[in-house]
Amino acid sequence: MTRFAVSAIAALASLCAPLAAVSTAGAADLPGGYYEYQDQSVCNQAWVLSKITHRFRHQVRHVPHLPNVEITDFQRIRLTRSLPANEEWPIGRTYCTARVTLSNGYDRNIAYLIEEGQGFVSIGDNVEFCVSGFDRWMVYDGRCRVLR
Repeated sequence: MTRFAVSAIAALASLCAPLAAVSTAGAADLPGGYYEYQDQSVCNQAWVLSKITHRFRHQVRHVPHLPNVEITDFQRIRLTRSLPANEEWPIGRTYCTARVTLSNGYDRNIAYLIEEGQGFVSIGDNVEFCVSGFDRWMVYDGRCRVLR
């Protein structure tokens, strides 16, 4: 899907969302409490989260000595970096982080990367992810550093 289509879908979704009667405060008016930001980019799309959930389920079943848990929820989804495709670097990349709740009740940090046009036989996008504490073979370096 092109970036324009993704942007158009995100804009349409934000316009169609029900409006809540919540007062918003400006940056100077924040009372010092935690401000939760819900990302509206490709990081928050259902197909990305579904792909991560499915692949994580496969990972914990096929890698020895990992607990048999599943991802039950995503929170605090954030776009951390976006590198659009250009002449020097033809693969557009979007880096995201979130917090996941596992079926055993624990929360873990997750870092993931969406690569444009790198799906199976270059059709669609590829998603790489790393859940903190579940990278047994250090594929993404300690604490998922490569994907952050």
